[in-house]
This record gives sequence, structure tokens and C-alpha cells, in this order.
Amino acid sequence: MKIHRGIENIPHIPNAVVTTGTFDGVHPGHRTILRRLKKTAEETGGESVLVTFYPHPRTVINPDYTGLKLLNTQQEKERLLALTGLDHLIVIHFTEAFSQITAEEYIRDILVGRIGMKKLVIGYDHRFGRGRGGSFRELREMAPGFGFDVEEIPALEIDGMAVSSTKIRQALAAGEVDDAAEKLGYLYPLSGTVIEGDKLGRTLGFPTANLSPADPLKLIPCDGIYAVDVAAAGKKYHGMLHIGPRRTLNDPSHRIEVNLLHFSGDLYGQEITLFFVMRLRAEMKFDNLRDLTIQMENDKLHTERIFKRLEE
Repeated sequence: MKIHRGIENIPHIPNAVVTTGTFDGVHPGHRTILRRLKKTAEETGGESVLVTFYPHPRTVINPDYTGLKLLNTQQEKERLLALTGLDHLIVIHFTEAFSQITAEEYIRDILVGRIGMKKLVIGYDHRFGRGRGGSFRELREMAPGFGFDVEEIPALEIDGMAVSSTKIRQALAAGEVDDAAEKLGYLYPLSGTVIEGDKLGRTLGFPTANLSPADPLKLIPCDGIYAVDVAAAGKKYHGMLHIGPRRTLNDPSHRIEVNLLHFSGDLYGQEITLFFVMRLRAEMKFDNLRDLTIQMENDKLHTERIFKRLEE
């Protein structure tokens, strides 16, 4: 997959078959569009193109809004898109000036004028352009005049429910990380740098790596204890993750701290990635550290049983 960043670096692509959007999560609905894009390009001797935006348009259009949480960092999204076999990824720097471009200007000047689009494939109910004014109906009206075809892909249904980034976010916010993984088609990742903690876990027999997330907009699943896979120091480990305040210690600070099973070493300053497998329980307050340690032992046994079952 070739990556082109910025409008000024957009190449003219022969017989380009294009789709456009944020594609946050690169979930099965997105992958359905990309498979159709690739198939059409192969049938017509063309090349598949995704035009996306960075930063996320909502951070520019409404910078005071604090509720936006993303399923992917830009790096994660690019890595997932590369696995689809896409020919070209065009990343447009989204600015306030760009947000004022109308749907017709976007089609005429960028998709057709610069890229040379011959066919546009879009997802169900996709809207674009200033104020999200462009619709499939308007695309069909514009297509003959600008010399391209347009196709709309219907919503992908899984278990009778349309897959969407919104439903995945809702599952993660409820701690239903296994349901989110089913909807995504992969374990939900969270990357960050290991920072210094107070080393209390080490005194309890559960040394932890404290994580500072790589992107402040990345959605963090709800507070609780999770079974996770951990990519660290070039290897994969199973782990037990705590998200939230440390109620037993009356510490209100929000923490992301993971105990890597069967690992001993120093990860300070290194980047690690967590992959959420299952939520074990809610975050709880215990009367003393002894009761907390007993519960952590039980959590460890539960985590080991989960991974043993998954590996059978």
C-alpha cells in the first residue's frame, strides 16, 4: 500500500476506484467496502484508493467538544488498512479551510481533478462535504457530469445488527471487550509508553507496568480488571490489566497498569501494546491490602484459565 500525505502530494492514478471517509476501527463494514473496491479495481484494470483525513474532522470542526474517542490511532489505522490489500491510501490534512469545501468541490477538484476517479464506492448512508451536505442521491446526480460511476454498499449485518463504529464504542465503554472484538474482527488494541509508578504492585507480588496512552483521543474501555495480551520487548505475553482509580488506597488518580504473567524485566520508557481479551470484573474497594492481594491471586487464576481455554 502506497501512502500519500497532503493534497499537494496526491498523484494522478489511472482508472482510480475510490472510497472516502475516516474508517475509524477498520471494522467488517469498512472491510466490505474495501473488498468491493479492490474487486472493482481488478475487474477494470484500475487501482484501489482510500481518501481519509487527519486529524479527525470533528477535532477541527468542533475543537471544544471533548466527547470524541477514537478506535484507532493513525498508526493503527494505517497498519490495519495495509492488511486489506489496498493500493493507495491518501491522507488529507484536515483544516478549518478544508472543512468549508462543498461536496461538489470535493468531488470535482480532488477526487476527479487530482486523483482521476472513475468510480466511487461508498458505504451505506455516507455523507461528506461542508456540513455533511453530500449524499448518495447528490452523488448520482453529479456522476454523469464529472464522468464517474458511483456505487453504495448496504450496511453489513452481523447477528441482525448493522456493524458500526458507534456500536463498537458502546461495547468498549461498557467493558464488553469480547463483544467489541467480535464486531471489529480483531482484539481491541491500546498502545502507550511505560512510565514510573510507585512500585506498590511489586511489594504485593504483582509488579505492574504503568501505561501512558499514545493518543489522548484513543478510547479506553471502562474501569475494571481485564485479561489482555501484551506485546512488549519484541514478544507476546498474557497479562492482567487494571484500569481506574485505586480505591483500596483511596487514590483517585486514573491508572492503566498491567501485570505481565511470567515476565521479569524492566520496561520503563518502552512502548507496549495491550490487546483486550475479556473483562474479569469491576474495579473494587477492599478493606485492606491483604484482601486485595487475595483477590488479585484469584484474578490471576481466572486470567490463566481464560487463556488456557482459548488455546485449547
